[in-house]
Amino acid sequence: MKLIRFGAVGKEKSGVIIDNNIYDVSAFGEDYNEQFFENDGLKRLQQFVESNKGKLPKVSADERLGSPIARPSKIVCIGLNYADHAKETGATIPAEPVIFMKSTTALIGPNDEVMIPRDSQKTDWEVELAVVIGKKASYVEEAEAMDYVAGYALHNDVSEREFQLERNGTWDKGKGCDTFAPVGPFLATKEEIADVDNLRLWLSLNGKMMQDGTTANLIFKIPFLISYVSRFMTLLPGDMISTGTPAGVGLGFNPQVYLQPGDVVELGIDGLGTSKQKVIAFTK
Repeated sequence: MKLIRFGAVGKEKSGVIIDNNIYDVSAFGEDYNEQFFENDGLKRLQQFVESNKGKLPKVSADERLGSPIARPSKIVCIGLNYADHAKETGATIPAEPVIFMKSTTALIGPNDEVMIPRDSQKTDWEVELAVVIGKKASYVEEAEAMDYVAGYALHNDVSEREFQLERNGTWDKGKGCDTFAPVGPFLATKEEIADVDNLRLWLSLNGKMMQDGTTANLIFKIPFLISYVSRFMTLLPGDMISTGTPAGVGLGFNPQVYLQPGDVVELGIDGLGTSKQKVIAFTK
């Protein structure tokens, strides 16, 4: 299945995509949140869709899309997980995954505006594959890790490099600003993606291709990441793990390139659709 949430900010309804059309499944009575995933929601939703085939209201393609998952308990991100990206930033390839957190208040829809933070000079982009957790995960064995996956989504890990790298402390302060986590357009359940280790991911800025990579080049693969992260924190249903970005970020260019008001970022991953964000200046 492909799960989608649509409607005004804070009032999103649940939907599904069938044959490239969006259908309203709000009559199912649940949002795509922790409780939904925890209580076998994907299976129950599939049954609901099948039993209401031909009766589901169709949704206009003009409707705003929200994040395909409601605000999760946490967004866990993996840094420097592509060798080419580590090299372009001058970083050493890590011996173990680099973990940082992204604020859940950064979460927005796939085509919402990205706002440059106040006092920012170095707002950057990062196309990433996000893994959504389907059930509570703690001290998971790598061989069993894929049993904990609900599905996958496209994520732009927007980053403020000065806040992240030059202001001391953790990376988190440059990663969790408002609007810094556009996710979607949809959540593709696990069976929708035949080979998650062989997906093209790309990002363009104002029509110019900046990133063009493949998940085949992930240093730490998804089962290992789930197992590893679950040793440091319990992952709850609906949580996201964003798996890292390939080369081509603004930080890696010489001279460096950063987002400016009016810029348009487009990105996509095979099987997970595309998204498009206009960049705006800071407003309260």
